[in-house]
Amino acid sequence: MFRFAALIACAVTCTLAGPLQPYLWPAPADMTQGTTRTYVQPRSPDTFFIFKGPTKTTPNTLTRAFERYRTLTFPHVVTPGPHGAKSGRNGGAVSAAELPSVIVHVEHVDESHPQIDTDESYRLDVPNDGSSAVISAPNVYAAMRGLETLSQLVGFDFAAQAFFVDHTPIRIQDRPRFPHRGLMIDTGRHFQPLASIRSVIDSLPYAKINVLHWHMSDSQSFPFESKTYPRLWAGAYSDFEKYTQADIAAVVEYARARGVRVVVEFDMPGHAASWCKGYPRVCPSKDCPQPLNVADNATFDLIASVLKECTGGQASTTDMPSGLFPDHFVHLGGDEVGTDCWTRTPSIAKWLSDRGMSADDGYAYFVKRAADIALAQGRRPVQWSEVYDHFKTKLDKRTVVHVWKPVTNVTAVVADGYDVLLNVGYTNVSWYLDNLDVPWDKVYENEPCRGVPEALCPKVLGGHGEMWGETVDASDLGQTVWPRLAAIAERLWSPRPAAALADALPRIEYFRCLLNR
Repeated sequence: MFRFAALIACAVTCTLAGPLQPYLWPAPADMTQGTTRTYVQPRSPDTFFIFKGPTKTTPNTLTRAFERYRTLTFPHVVTPGPHGAKSGRNGGAVSAAELPSVIVHVEHVDESHPQIDTDESYRLDVPNDGSSAVISAPNVYAAMRGLETLSQLVGFDFAAQAFFVDHTPIRIQDRPRFPHRGLMIDTGRHFQPLASIRSVIDSLPYAKINVLHWHMSDSQSFPFESKTYPRLWAGAYSDFEKYTQADIAAVVEYARARGVRVVVEFDMPGHAASWCKGYPRVCPSKDCPQPLNVADNATFDLIASVLKECTGGQASTTDMPSGLFPDHFVHLGGDEVGTDCWTRTPSIAKWLSDRGMSADDGYAYFVKRAADIALAQGRRPVQWSEVYDHFKTKLDKRTVVHVWKPVTNVTAVVADGYDVLLNVGYTNVSWYLDNLDVPWDKVYENEPCRGVPEALCPKVLGGHGEMWGETVDASDLGQTVWPRLAAIAERLWSPRPAAALADALPRIEYFRCLLNR
């Protein structure tokens, strides 16, 4: 197991001196700490991590997490002695007793797919009296957040050839500020191999990112296998750059095992020219392919069928995941829709005219009909902010408005009763990770609820770092995403106000090195 092999060598000096110890990222909600160094010796997952819960059997999800986190927490091979003497940090105190184990107490052992309302709070106690550390969590996914924090607490004494935790006794009571903390990857502009996607997923829990927003298709390509509309694959870049449904199911399960939700996006009616290669009828014409044909029911039949493959046609429930993507959200895009192809195509122009509709009315009709399909299949539609900017309160209140444009008034959106996701791009504090000229400290300054009344801030569900795919492929995806995604992660997890940059800088430097393990 490795932290993130795609990252280049650490380019900063990683020290353990700084204003906040231990160097945790993201900063926990509440932490108290002592002054003692407590040593710990790694054992097998079966004996070092001890499950306590309502069943005698450790949930499989947690068993696999124990195996991963033993490797991540104890990356060095300890050889038999003799070795140097154990010592405290900067000559400080050393506990006479070692940490023998970690008890992981979980209230509920449900292993259903995590959702927007999954509780990720946990408590972590690391003593210095020879008793076990304890992680207390409501479910397996919250327990994994505690395991990640513990892994970041453990250091290695090279002289003594032993692992340790500094600043014991430690008590951390932690919870996310926002429930939705994501990264978007774009496989429509650049195909990402499955290994690359898995590597990205591997990296997300280290910053407690819990959503992979998968922008599946775009004008350039359609890599998704549809079994009901198989010719959609004709829109793939090549025969080698496609995802089978088995591939997709494996990615979704890989993410679930790490506490990461996968939200799929099919952008429509714009950004959809690749659909036309297999099914030209759903587009205005060969020379003017998008937005998709609003005037033909065949377009909406295709959308309903593809979405049903993703949703199973019904909502997911406890122990009953439905569809390839069991998440309660499905992203329908809706951005950057120019309607010239509708007005220039005689059959569509006539259809609009016969109904007394302008092209903008046609846009409203399309995004509402697509959203209704998602709702009928048990999913909340997520749509880009242009949809709200155009149609305001005409949208169903279950719609989640994904704000990316600085002109969208977030306060107005939440005041109108809509939930919001944020990742405003093309500003000096952009959360668009392809905006390479925006450094991490500016990303960190982006407060999600700036200007939003405190009472309305809970309508902001969270946000994403958006890694649009025009300029990245498997060779540089990781080092482009990180470490700026970490700045977003802390703004979405840690309490307001954010830490001062002087505190954040040494911690993000240390975290940057941690990703290379």
